[in-house]
Amino acid sequence: MFQYLINKIFYGFLTLFGVITVIFFLFNVLPGDPARMLMGQREDTQQLQNIRKKYGFDKPISTQYFYYLNDVSPISFHSKNTNDYTFLSTGKYNYTKLFSVDKIDIVLKYPYLRQSFQKNGKNVSEVIYETLPNTTVLATVAIFIAIGFGILLGIFSALNKDSIYDRIIAVISTLGMSVPSFFSAILFAWFFGFILHKYTNLEMTGSLYEVDDFGEGTHIKWKNLILPALVLGIRPLAVIIQLMRNSLLETLNQDYVRTARAKGLTQYQVIKKHALKNSLNPVVTAVSGWFASMLAGAVFVEYIFNWNGLGKEIVNALNTLDLPVIMGSVLVIATLFIIINILVDVIYSWLDPRIRLN
Repeated sequence: MFQYLINKIFYGFLTLFGVITVIFFLFNVLPGDPARMLMGQREDTQQLQNIRKKYGFDKPISTQYFYYLNDVSPISFHSKNTNDYTFLSTGKYNYTKLFSVDKIDIVLKYPYLRQSFQKNGKNVSEVIYETLPNTTVLATVAIFIAIGFGILLGIFSALNKDSIYDRIIAVISTLGMSVPSFFSAILFAWFFGFILHKYTNLEMTGSLYEVDDFGEGTHIKWKNLILPALVLGIRPLAVIIQLMRNSLLETLNQDYVRTARAKGLTQYQVIKKHALKNSLNPVVTAVSGWFASMLAGAVFVEYIFNWNGLGKEIVNALNTLDLPVIMGSVLVIATLFIIINILVDVIYSWLDPRIRLN
């Protein structure tokens, strides 16, 4: 198990290195001067030169790539030359010095995702820290809704195979997988937040934290979570229903299940003790993939419901060409994907003892 985890972590770092390389060159071949993006509409030749020098934009693309790797790496190399971009005393991050080689310090630090072009030089890590929790709450509630109702409806559909209930659930599931999230978001916001507002008391837009009417501080409004969580959970719910139904039907036809029935176990005991656990493998796969996708793909839902999460922040960054925020967000999301995939592989071994970790 330990060797397996080491291998997964190693390949995870390779994947992350590939993501870093792709996003760096993808956004650095775009037309436009990053220094001008940082300054906005101001035109000052001297300031432009100072910014290019400060952020390394005056260096060749290969050198800029090294600078970016050095920034995002937890172990990095830093010059003792005060005129160098990698000089440590810039206040960019906290660090622990490991050792020195000639004029280079090797340090241990948190990954530095640089500074936003549009938020008065605010660190990208701060922007993500402020928005990612809201997206995580939204995605977590949505996936729990999908898991709970998906497994129950999938079991019910499998036990009532080819009945009218099974067909109704199949139709609903198909619609859930077919309807785009942005359309569902608009429909839910209009119907439940506007048409039925006096009955539901739900708003068309709103975030988890809102300023009170007297401007004295922020407070949590849990009701704003209901509509976006339902919309975000529709598609994984539909997928989980079908996966659970098909997997359970296949499991119920296995020899060991027939043997359990022959021993006199009730249907409930057969499903609980024998069939359910082995039927959850495809569901775990779907849940892991959808949860990671929700963190990255809640863009339309967050934007339509004005939910202050990472998805909405990415849209705003795209509109304003705030490249450090876009690159940092993609990097964080990729890291979450890798971590979730490793955890899922570990869960597999618990759900199905037949799976051996090599």
